[in-house]
Amino acid sequence: MKLIRSILPTYLIVFFFGTLILGSCGEISSAKEFTNNSNQITCTNTSCQGTYTGPEFINGSDVAHQFSNKMSAAVGDKLKELYDKKQYSKVDFAGITMSTEGMGSGEVTYYLKIPFLRVNSKCEAYTSFDHVGGWNHAPELQKRKKQLAPALMTGDELDISDLKRTKENLQEYWIQWRNKGRQGGCLGKNLLLMDSATNQNH
Repeated sequence: MKLIRSILPTYLIVFFFGTLILGSCGEISSAKEFTNNSNQITCTNTSCQGTYTGPEFINGSDVAHQFSNKMSAAVGDKLKELYDKKQYSKVDFAGITMSTEGMGSGEVTYYLKIPFLRVNSKCEAYTSFDHVGGWNHAPELQKRKKQLAPALMTGDELDISDLKRTKENLQEYWIQWRNKGRQGGCLGKNLLLMDSATNQNH
C-alpha cells in the first residue's frame, strides 16, 4: 500500500500533463484543418477566384488575410501555365473584386476574384504575382517594392494596381511582373516595345 501511495501522485501528474499536451495538439490540428478546408480557389483561363470563410485570427495569426497569399500563389501559377501554352496573359487590375463580409466580428467571408486579360505577345505577358496589404492600415508598398526588386530583370519594373479596398477596410496593392525563369529574353521595356512592334508588323 505504501508503494502505491508513493507512486500515485507521480502517475496523476504525468496523466494530467499528458492529457493537457494531447488536448493542445488536437486544437492546433483542428485549427489547421479548418483553415485549409476554408480556402477554396478555382482558376480558369480567364480568372482565379475563391472564398475564405472562417475566423479572422487563429492563435494570433491573421489567417483571413493569408488568403491573399494563397490567391497570389495560385494566380502566379496560372499565369505561368498560360504562358507555357502560348496563351499570353496578365492580370486585369481594373476587374479585381474583393469583399470581406463580417470583418471585425471574429468571423469573415473573404471573397476574391482576379481576372486575366489576353495580350498579343510573350513580353507583354506577366508570369509572377504578389500583393501587399493589411486590415485598417495603408499597405507598406515601398517596403514590398524593395523586397521584390531582386526578382526583376535588368531594366524591368513592377506593374502595380491602384489601392484596392473593401468597405470593411481591407486594403491591398496587387503586383505583377515578368518572371526571370519564364521570360528571360524580355529584358526591360526596350525589348517589350520591340516585341510589340514586331507583332504589329506581321
